[in-house]
Amino acid sequence: MKNKNWFEDSHPARLLATQWEQYLQFSLRRSPHSIRAYMATVHRFISFLGNHRGDLIDKNTLQKTDIAEIRAFLAYRRQSGLANSSVAREISGIRAFLRFIGLDPIPAIKGARVKKGIPRPLSPEDAVALAKEASEEASEQWIEARDLALLLLLYGSGLRISEALNLTCEILPLQTTLRVVGKRSKIRIVPLLEKVKRAMETYVRLCPYAFSGSQPFFRGAKGGVLSADVLRRTVRKARYHLGLDNKATPHALRHSFASHLLGRGADLRSLQELLGHASLSSTQIYTAVDAARLLDVYRAAHPRADK
Repeated sequence: MKNKNWFEDSHPARLLATQWEQYLQFSLRRSPHSIRAYMATVHRFISFLGNHRGDLIDKNTLQKTDIAEIRAFLAYRRQSGLANSSVAREISGIRAFLRFIGLDPIPAIKGARVKKGIPRPLSPEDAVALAKEASEEASEQWIEARDLALLLLLYGSGLRISEALNLTCEILPLQTTLRVVGKRSKIRIVPLLEKVKRAMETYVRLCPYAFSGSQPFFRGAKGGVLSADVLRRTVRKARYHLGLDNKATPHALRHSFASHLLGRGADLRSLQELLGHASLSSTQIYTAVDAARLLDVYRAAHPRADK
């Protein structure tokens, strides 16, 4: 049977992929970024199987997928220079999709071990300097106030960029805490420092757009939702002017929030709640950051450290 092109409406696997996309979105509440990545993996895998088998791929044939075919697909993907971390994501996406369509048991395939990188936090001084420098790049006073408030919020409350940009005007009037909707719609309460609160209030006062109801709190230049890419470009310019390395990103401010709290004695469980991590293992990486910092201090200060 001739293999159909994935993009043809009559491809029998398209409906399966659509159903899985809806399952990821509405049942598992995965982020749009994760859904796009999973769907891209499914697209590649089904197209590969069709060419590999020379046959039509539907639910019945997908349920016959074996470990040899998955390995062949991964070998094909590695030819394009895929990194170990990307291979791991491909495996995760394939296994999740095959589980969804009812394959049992799921082929137990493991990717190459992925070494977890240690987040690189900024110093407290650099974190604030980055926020101020980035805001000063703005063409209008209200946008300067917006960027300063947003970057200080990322550092002061440990928010993800998406969480900050998803805030609505319902957070007004500002209090000493913020209600944040994180990954998988998990709600948490984070502190709002007085300095950050004042910066946000200044932004509200200067912003030319009305603040009401479910409208976005952080506005783009034309009044719509502010794009994360706009913020990232602004921060790239600011870190260049400050002589900071390319690890000084908006997300690094969240890392800095976590690392600085841990360095001041915060316990991991409390930090997990503040960051909105689903598991403690995600938070434990910051203990490595603290250990690395202490080692740097030792190497710089101990008279025999370089011997």
